[in-house]
Amino acid sequence: MTKTDGWLDPELSEQQQIRLGKRARLLAKGVPPYPIAVPRTHTASQVQRGWGHLQAGEETQDVISVSGRVMFIRNTGKLCFATLQDGFTLEDSGTRLQVMLSLAEVGEQALADWKADVDLGDFVSVTGRVISSRRGELSVLASSWVLASKALRPLPVLHKDLSEENRVRQRHADLVVRQDARDMLRKRSIATRSIRETLFGEGYIEIESPLLQLIHGGAAARPFKTHLNAFDIPMTLRIALELFLKRAMVGGADRVYEIGQVFRNEGIDSSHSAEFTMLEAYQSWGDQHTIAELTQRLIVNAANAIGSTLIDTPDGEIDLGGEWEWKPVYPTLSQTIGEEITPATGLQRLREVADAHDIAYNPAWEAQKMVMELFGEIVEPNLIQPTFVCDYPPIAQPLARPHREDQNLIEAWDLIIGGVERGTGFSELIDPVIQRERLVAQSIKAAAGDPEAMQLDDDFLNALELGAPPMGGMGLGIDRLMMLLTGAGIRETILFPLLKPAG
Repeated sequence: MTKTDGWLDPELSEQQQIRLGKRARLLAKGVPPYPIAVPRTHTASQVQRGWGHLQAGEETQDVISVSGRVMFIRNTGKLCFATLQDGFTLEDSGTRLQVMLSLAEVGEQALADWKADVDLGDFVSVTGRVISSRRGELSVLASSWVLASKALRPLPVLHKDLSEENRVRQRHADLVVRQDARDMLRKRSIATRSIRETLFGEGYIEIESPLLQLIHGGAAARPFKTHLNAFDIPMTLRIALELFLKRAMVGGADRVYEIGQVFRNEGIDSSHSAEFTMLEAYQSWGDQHTIAELTQRLIVNAANAIGSTLIDTPDGEIDLGGEWEWKPVYPTLSQTIGEEITPATGLQRLREVADAHDIAYNPAWEAQKMVMELFGEIVEPNLIQPTFVCDYPPIAQPLARPHREDQNLIEAWDLIIGGVERGTGFSELIDPVIQRERLVAQSIKAAAGDPEAMQLDDDFLNALELGAPPMGGMGLGIDRLMMLLTGAGIRETILFPLLKPAG
């Protein structure tokens, strides 16, 4: 075997060398190791549904063709057994089916070829009669078989080769051998479909906004920067979906949403990823309360779609189907620390409270930022049941309306479940004059070196000046929603998360 026809490489494992040798022998015999098509009349799950009633030892004359990946193989003298695994779907996590090859049914040459050519991980097609083995296992007794795809790498051994780190780096292998990985992908798809179905049922239009943007906005976050060669201009990857969706609302759309990836060049940890998926939705003639009700429906429906609204956690059971509380920032913080904190509380006193609770802070932070930090460190981790934290100081959301009852606050909420922020929403600011003032203030911070401050987006402000209806808006992290519904970490809920290169 030459290096060209078999990638002969001393660094390859012994198993890889053996499989490459088999590939070469197949080619030499004129047998394609990767044919374009092979016989397949039924999936494994269809066989289970159609013939699952067979009793032990019962045979039929029904001839079918099945195909799949070989997950188990046992070759004896005149009778060989293998377990084939179907591809997984929304309804099926990958059904397995036994196939049997006997000397009497397939003949000496076909049985010898099976023993010589087929390894764990290969894809095969088997044609034969549906029977129930003597042990009562539904099977296909082969009359013929054909190789569908030769695997050149052996399947990983679950307990040995797939540590948590390897599972994430080799998600393709993880999906093959671990049902939990397949179930996570299926559940995420089902939950996302549920969200779309709920929004579609309520008249929302799905929109796709640009990933590449001239100006980053819609959130306080550090963007990824790039360069568009065609125009020779700097650009950024979007950090939020908000501003373009609002421009669609200005254009007359009554209700819009987008489920899309956003990118933030910030820390990566157990609950943060540099690339993640967001849902944002905007409803005309709504406010923070109507959009909160929508958010609750979306989450409850998604939970029901993949299982239950009751979730077991280390901190106790979370009941998504129960009452969702509203807790204002200042009174709740005051009650927790046993001292009244108001928008008039001085910066020095807030620093003293932080020191008393061993909370680190940036000396440049203003009073409103200190309040948010105190709340996030002292209160949020203890909010286990679904809670809308509301009545934030204005610094929290530059795109939210001033509170209708207290101009020192804004109409905004963060949804905390299990001690973690899952989403945010607010009564949207539509006054272009106030919006310009806030974005100018943000741009000044950006010019002073704040990497997370928003930039002044004249195109957005010009659109807002055309007039927008009163509206409520929300954002929900799909990854964090799946963390909540499944109890998994963020690297498990994202199929292919960004990782630091190995080595």
